[in-house]
Amino acid sequence: MAAPSAPNPFAPEPARVRRVHRETATTFTATIEVPGGLAFAPGQFNMLYAFGVGEVAISISGDPARPDRLVHTIREAGSVTRALGRLRSGMDLGLRGPFGSPWPVREAHGADVLLLAGGLGLAPLRPALYHVLRHRDAYGRVALLYGARGPEDLLYRRETERWSRRADLQVLVTVDRAGPGWRGHVGVVPALLRLADFEPGRAVAFVCGPEVMMRFTARELERRGVPGERVYASLERNMKCAVGICGRCQLGPRFVCKDGPVLRYDRVGPLLAVREL
Repeated sequence: MAAPSAPNPFAPEPARVRRVHRETATTFTATIEVPGGLAFAPGQFNMLYAFGVGEVAISISGDPARPDRLVHTIREAGSVTRALGRLRSGMDLGLRGPFGSPWPVREAHGADVLLLAGGLGLAPLRPALYHVLRHRDAYGRVALLYGARGPEDLLYRRETERWSRRADLQVLVTVDRAGPGWRGHVGVVPALLRLADFEPGRAVAFVCGPEVMMRFTARELERRGVPGERVYASLERNMKCAVGICGRCQLGPRFVCKDGPVLRYDRVGPLLAVREL
């Protein structure tokens, strides 16, 4: 009898929308049901296909302990993401994945963990935070440093408030600009590091956000004693095939979809500084 054929990585599987929740004016979170569930590691992504429009790479933002509920937080920025934004409960879409390298949550056992997010970058970091909190005794001090353009752009507000009430997690939130009703920090994410409680010699940092934010954050981490080999960044590039064939996400010698999206910063930081890349 012939061996069963491997699944086609280019063929989307059917999936159904269970719930859609609006996060901000331009961002929503979709919970998707997949028959049999889909196991994933924190930091991986899926390709979501809007029928008749196209597909797009979206990081998984849900709990890795709940493979029956795939969660994706999506910003409406193009034709595909706008089409996905029109989905409602009970409607179908196509899904490929999971793809990519994960956050090194197990390798970080025993370390202080810093999670630094800018804007939508909190979505790829959320599964790592879920994992760390579920296995809290395996880690030292844990801090979440999160920034957005304004208070109206903050993701997961209720959840962030719950996290901030935990005695075993430090949560620092900042915005670039704020009105009179804002009582929190104002400024950029790297500036929050002066308030974070961690020991540089035993710290590991997970960083996700706009590339300029990640560059300055990595620079400030190094200035405070956390070297680049202990800093991990999740990159966002134009991923089309997700398996390293089309070359759309090439960054120097690396393909973000296959070698990343999570990569050690000392290996990709110099590439991010090259304008042509």
